Amino acid sequence: MTSGPYEHQTFEKTDLSEQSVSKQEYQNCTFINCNLSKAHFINGSFIDCEFRDCNLSLIQFNNTGLKNVRFTGCKLTGINFSHCNDFLFEVSFHNCQLDYSSFFKKKMTKTHFTGCSMKEMQFENVDLSQALFRDCNLLETSFVNTILEKADFRTASYYTIDPEMNRMKKAKFSHAGIAGLLGKYGIDIEF
Repeated sequence: MTSGPYEHQTFEKTDLSEQSVSKQEYQNCTFINCNLSKAHFINGSFIDCEFRDCNLSLIQFNNTGLKNVRFTGCKLTGINFSHCNDFLFEVSFHNCQLDYSSFFKKKMTKTHFTGCSMKEMQFENVDLSQALFRDCNLLETSFVNTILEKADFRTASYYTIDPEMNRMKKAKFSHAGIAGLLGKYGIDIEF
């Protein structure tokens, strides 16, 4: 990849695995089947970009902005999103694998997670107001001091959320998911 900034470009089957990319800006770009695993993006930005079927496992976004970035069919395991630049941080995930990733102190209101594997993730001090977790597997994902007001978990599965440790006013859950809210009490719930 030559030196940018890049606008309205498509990158297909690009391999930047384990490479360091500094101060690079991508706007309205599409990444298809790219390997960015273990890459290190420093002080850059992705604005109105889309990643499709890419491997971004263990990528590092050190002070890099993700502004209206869509991930579809991507592998995003083990990513610490808290290192991303907070300014206008906005992402969405569709049919992605986000296992072992973490978000800390991020504002993620209205974020959509659709059809994602989100096992053993960490959400701590995150604002997930009005977030949608549609058909997501949240096995052993932790929610600590997180704002979940009006969040929708009706079709999510395997979650365990402590209502005493999170703000959950008007959050939406299905009958089948109630056990995930009361698990710490060791009670049996039958439906």
